[in-house]
Amino acid sequence: MTPEQQKRFKHWQTRTLIGTMFGYALFYFLRKNFSLAMPGMEADMGISKTGLGIFLTIHGLVYGCSQLINGMFADRKNARYYMSIGLLLCALANFAFGFGEDISYWITGVRQGVPFTNFVILFMGIMWVLNGLLQGSGFPPCARLLTHWIPPRELATKMSIWNTSHTVGAGAVIILCGYIMSHMGTDMSGNPDAVSAIAANLHVAADDPEGMQRVMTFAAHVGAWRWCFWIPASIALVGSVALFLTLRDTPTSVGLPELEGTEGNTKAAASKKEQTAEAKAFIRKHVFQNPIMWILAFANFFVYTVRFAVLDWGPSLLSQSKGVSMTNAGWLVAMFEIAGTVGMLFAGWATDRWLKGRAHRTCVFCMLAAALFIAIFWQLPPETPVWIFFVVLCAAGFSIYGPQALIGIAAANQATKKAAATANGFKSLFGYLSTIVSGVGFGYVAQHFGWNYAYVVMIVMAFIGMGILLLMWRVGADGYDHSGETAQK
Repeated sequence: MTPEQQKRFKHWQTRTLIGTMFGYALFYFLRKNFSLAMPGMEADMGISKTGLGIFLTIHGLVYGCSQLINGMFADRKNARYYMSIGLLLCALANFAFGFGEDISYWITGVRQGVPFTNFVILFMGIMWVLNGLLQGSGFPPCARLLTHWIPPRELATKMSIWNTSHTVGAGAVIILCGYIMSHMGTDMSGNPDAVSAIAANLHVAADDPEGMQRVMTFAAHVGAWRWCFWIPASIALVGSVALFLTLRDTPTSVGLPELEGTEGNTKAAASKKEQTAEAKAFIRKHVFQNPIMWILAFANFFVYTVRFAVLDWGPSLLSQSKGVSMTNAGWLVAMFEIAGTVGMLFAGWATDRWLKGRAHRTCVFCMLAAALFIAIFWQLPPETPVWIFFVVLCAAGFSIYGPQALIGIAAANQATKKAAATANGFKSLFGYLSTIVSGVGFGYVAQHFGWNYAYVVMIVMAFIGMGILLLMWRVGADGYDHSGETAQK
């Protein structure tokens, strides 16, 4: 590149990195809001923990399949349109979910009874499945964009920076929704019928003073959970417009040459929109028939099980197993995310600095640390000062978010930019299959056996994930040389 082209490339590279970070954080606004809304939905509507876990599991399974399908499309589509329109549609699905009770009333004509309840569950279930399908339009376009704008030798560091969008988005929405659940809604604490209904939904006896205190807290904020969908959706609507104005698909779309050393991939990708037999064979060989990709995918299952167990069940787990207030629980889970951001950045830097881009080796050390810190957190008694909870949970977040980011980086590098979106969709499918365990599995365990067993499941999952990653300890940093392409070193 000429000096002028290098300057323009740097501008668009930075703009793409920041734009995709901002956009993907907003996708988290539209799915992790459910975690903070869950206690309110249980109190207001009587949905059991197992039922809420089913919501999480179905959404996760649909989202995982959507990641793979969207990944295969995103490798051949304009990422600018793909991502911004997907975010817009997710926002509309969240609006509809929040209005589920009202829409059910308009259709059934009643606000209670079996027909109303059945229709509410059906409608909200459909909206959350639709949201899961649309959420798959978030990460695959980002994988395409980043591998077109960032050379492989810098991908671990810069994609780790990009991966902070996960933690910033999830942390911000948890703080926002924690505030919503504590300050919004209708105060029904003076209505005996409403209080009685909430107590019944939470299975709290009238002679249980501690339980009734929790009932009165929910009674003071009836319906607050709905705002956990409406407010994030409003923010995302504005964000989808900003995303459309910010992004551009590839360097060639703004008159710049492709990354040095990866032009061959681009030429193959540009040939008949990836529809040639050669292109399909490349994806089949380097993704679906690649043992390394299967190891990364299975490892991702266990990494996401641990991560989602804390992120999705954190508010319930902290309030019920450690006696932490909902406001503090929201901050604790948010701090878990923030610490994860720092851990992710450190893991990416350490991978490039000390391990020569071998992200999978960094993941082994991170999973070991995550298991140890979760075990320590489990053993802390409820009367432990809140700041100690913060420190230990943050240490666990610092450890688990490295693998969450680095497995995606490893998949992109192993598949090369020609199949990066498909590879990340494939490993993400396994990541979200984990909601079978972290969703309905954890809900069932917590409801029938207690939170102690849920902690044990998290620790075991972390150790298994570490063991799987050890299988590829000797694997190289990327697959460019093996694909016939020479990466920029």
